[in-house]
Amino acid sequence: MISELIINSTPNEVTIALVEDGKLAELNSEKEDQSFSVGDIYLGRIRKIIPGLSAAFVDVGYERDAFLHYLDLGAQVNSVIKFTKNTSSAKNPDASLNNFVLEKEIEKTGKIGNILAANQWVMVQVAKEPISTKGPRISTEISLPGRYMVLVPFEDTVSLSQKIKNVEERNRLKKIMIGLKPKNFGLIIRTAAVGAKVEELEKDLADMMAKWKNLHEQLLTAKPPHKLHGELNRTSTILRDLLNPNFQNIYVNDPAMYEDIRTYLRSIAPEHESIVKLYKGKEPIFEHYGLEKQIKSGFGKTVNLPGGAYLIIEHTEALHVVDVNSGLRSKADINQEENALTVNMEAAREVARQLRLRDMGGIIVVDFIDQRVAGNRKLLYEKIKEEMKRDRAKHNILPPSKFGLVQITRQRVRPEMNIVTVEKCPACNGSGEIQSSVLYLDDINNNLKYLLKEQGERAVTMRTSPYIYAFLTKGLFSIQMKWFFSLNKWVKIVPDASYHFMEYHFFNAAEERINLS
Repeated sequence: MISELIINSTPNEVTIALVEDGKLAELNSEKEDQSFSVGDIYLGRIRKIIPGLSAAFVDVGYERDAFLHYLDLGAQVNSVIKFTKNTSSAKNPDASLNNFVLEKEIEKTGKIGNILAANQWVMVQVAKEPISTKGPRISTEISLPGRYMVLVPFEDTVSLSQKIKNVEERNRLKKIMIGLKPKNFGLIIRTAAVGAKVEELEKDLADMMAKWKNLHEQLLTAKPPHKLHGELNRTSTILRDLLNPNFQNIYVNDPAMYEDIRTYLRSIAPEHESIVKLYKGKEPIFEHYGLEKQIKSGFGKTVNLPGGAYLIIEHTEALHVVDVNSGLRSKADINQEENALTVNMEAAREVARQLRLRDMGGIIVVDFIDQRVAGNRKLLYEKIKEEMKRDRAKHNILPPSKFGLVQITRQRVRPEMNIVTVEKCPACNGSGEIQSSVLYLDDINNNLKYLLKEQGERAVTMRTSPYIYAFLTKGLFSIQMKWFFSLNKWVKIVPDASYHFMEYHFFNAAEERINLS
């Protein structure tokens, strides 16, 4: 599989497209004024405790308080609180945790009022960006992600990603990281670490420890609300998480960002620096690489599949619903069951892509075409699980129910990507009503009289849509011929397929457009 990143940078927004084998797989947008990102760490102040929800609302500087549930506290929350308090009061001037005594882990079924109190200062990390009218969701489980591993303060274990299957490689990585791990810091080894050299792992760990030391320095003097650590921007985060040997090219249209990406790649993967290329074309970068059409076709209510089938995607407050329709996808030489399986397998691939592309989260219900054979339902279940393996978001898939429904839950950490694929009608301006045809023709007549009689134009050419052109020129005694007798001048009419249904414009003898407004 060949992967490419195409980055469109404007003064107010950066849009990043991940393309796999020429097809748009993910689309991420980051506005310049966006202040809250997943992974940012803040010094917050407890605003109030809600015992009934087993949660607290925390002031982290957003217009709405952040939400902290008891289950998001983490087992080591008492150690986090102790570290925050001691550092803020200058009792813990050292960033290392060599002499730090970890506190006892909290119970999973405890009460939040026994852990936190109003006006208390606490270090928190953004787990979900603000969505709609809700503030960010936060956690006290602090972690600092790197390219090969995740640094987890106040833990003392080394764990590996379940995606690392090779036993020898798992043992090699665990042995190395146990030897490198600082005291009272945990490590989670990522899949990208497979095959990494000891020097590369050491450098990645050193980079994360430097971030921790910088966070500690800010915490010494900070007062809530205050950002202690900002995650990488969306571009760098995607590069860090996705970069692999399959990446062929990274195209970017902004010289400053081009240099930033090269510098960042030089620090994490020097061998990939040459794949970054500056786009200098005149047409927009997404149009040049054929993404604009893919974006428009991929975000509508209806998504067409190559075989003639299509998906209908609806969004409600509680869940997302995807309906699979066979459409014209039916062959006379195969039976209904085989046809349903073929359509469903094709739809499963597109559903998995749509979830990534739109970053749909929460509950998703997919209504596949009914299949009577249990073996075929199992094949469909295995197919959608296989297609969802590329999805980095946490998800869970249930087997098809007896009604043919597949239920999926998918982690949502930021607002869903939404692209407007419809445009306001230029004829009615969105009102659903257009001018009466009788009055429309009167307007044209009055404009022609004004131009030829009062303005004294020597010749006038009218450009309009093919439909209006046919209406004005049809028949032996057409409206165009009537104008010739009433105005004593021939009005040339030219059809233009780019004009909308009711659009027309007049041009003078020099082919210059005449402005009538």
